[in-house]
This record gives sequence, C-alpha cells and structure tokens, in this order.
Amino acid sequence: MSDDLNAWGFLRRLTWQHVLLVLAVLLLARLLSVLVRWVVLHAVTKAPPRLRLSILRAMPIAHLLIGAGAVATSVPILVEPTLRNVVALAAAIGLGVAFALKDYGSSLVAGLVTVLENTYQPGDWIKVDGTYGEVKSIGLRAMSIVTPDDTEVTIPHLRLWSASIFNASSGNRSLLCVTEFYLHPDHDATTTPRRLKEIAEGSPYRKADTPVTVIVQEKPWGTHYRLKAYVKESRDQFLFMTDLTLRGKEALRAMGLRFAQAPYAETPRS
Repeated sequence: MSDDLNAWGFLRRLTWQHVLLVLAVLLLARLLSVLVRWVVLHAVTKAPPRLRLSILRAMPIAHLLIGAGAVATSVPILVEPTLRNVVALAAAIGLGVAFALKDYGSSLVAGLVTVLENTYQPGDWIKVDGTYGEVKSIGLRAMSIVTPDDTEVTIPHLRLWSASIFNASSGNRSLLCVTEFYLHPDHDATTTPRRLKEIAEGSPYRKADTPVTVIVQEKPWGTHYRLKAYVKESRDQFLFMTDLTLRGKEALRAMGLRFAQAPYAETPRS
C-alpha cells in the first residue's frame, strides 16, 4: 500500500498507523458534524421565531469549519512537510480547484459582460430558462430575480453564454402586456376588436399615449383575440391583465358573444 500511495510523489511512506489516524480524524469530524446539527436544531426549537433563521445559518458554516479542520489535520499525516512536497501538493490542489471553479470563473466574466453591455439591470422583467420575474440584484457571480409568486430565484450569469434571455422592460418602467380571449367563431369580428380596444384604453393601469392593438387569429376551435397594451408601471402588469380580462369578459357577454370551448377528451371505454 505504501508503494502505491508514494507514486503520487508528495505522499510520505504510509503505515497502517497513519491510515488509522486519518480515519479517526474523519470519524471525529463526522461525529462533530452530527453533534452540531443536533445542537443547532435543538436551539431552533427553543429560540424566538425572529432568531430561528439566524441560528440555522450557523449550521453550514460550522460544517464547513469542521471539514476544513479535518483536512488541515489529515494533510500533515499524509504528506511529508518538505518544500518539494508542499509545492507538488499546492500544484495538484490548484489544478483541481481551477477545474472545479471553471464555471465560477465563466460566471464572473459573464457578469462583467452583463454590466458593460447592460443586458439586464435591477427592475427589469426578464425570462431565463422558463423563469420569469423582476431582477432584484446583480452580483459578481449571479443575479437574483423574484417571480410573480414571490419566489426568489438565483440564476448564474453563466447562462448568458448558452440561454436566451428575454427582457420585457429593458430599463423602462412600462412593458407590453398581452391579454387573450377565445371566442366562438360565429360572431361579428368587426365590432369586437373595437370594443376590446375601448376596454384597454379605459383602464387606469394603461400608460397614456401608447398604442393599443388587437390581433385576431382564426383557430380550428374558435377565434383567438390578443389584446396588446402597455402598462403604466411594470409591477402592475398582472393587475392590468386581470383588469382587462374581467372587464373584457363582461363587455363581450353584454354583446351576446359566446366563448370558445375546447372539446372534452373522450375516455375510452373498457
């Protein structure tokens, strides 16, 4: 075993005593981690609610310190502390760290590009990998966005290289909102767009002096209306679309129009 391990170049000629000592250090570190977990969880149950999250944050920090201590204790047992061995070990660790952190470095570069090109900024509403929300902060490695359901999502800048980033506001307070309606194909398609435009123009959430358009598409199941208008404040976009949906449905019903209904799936009989 000693000859095989010595092939690494910087490992000392090991004996079973060295191996058992390293195993004892790792076992002690594991027991300390379990003890810390138990102490922290027990303290959380006794602490006031306002302090629980702060106490829980101590757990990963303690585990990190225990792991670092175990490594710092084990290395002198395995490696003869000579200049040649220290340099060889540092080179091996540096190579491993560089390989492990290549994505981190790529994220840092992408973050710099993001700031210089102003791809997105705090306050913008963007969509990345199917996640849509408002940019809250931009860090060196990642950005934080908050979805409409008030969920914070951290997305590394690395996605700038491989994913499409949809920016709905691009530094503006306003953005375009699209509200959809589905009507039965048998109706007057000349007056309906005008009525929907009046609904949008009368909304208190709409940004003044901006165009309102209605796109009409015929589908096999009915007629698809897309009412497009700009909201005054980007944070009110969902309130704006809710207002258009409710008032639009009421106006369409008052016109005696029927809404499209998707066919029900037939369940095969056994």
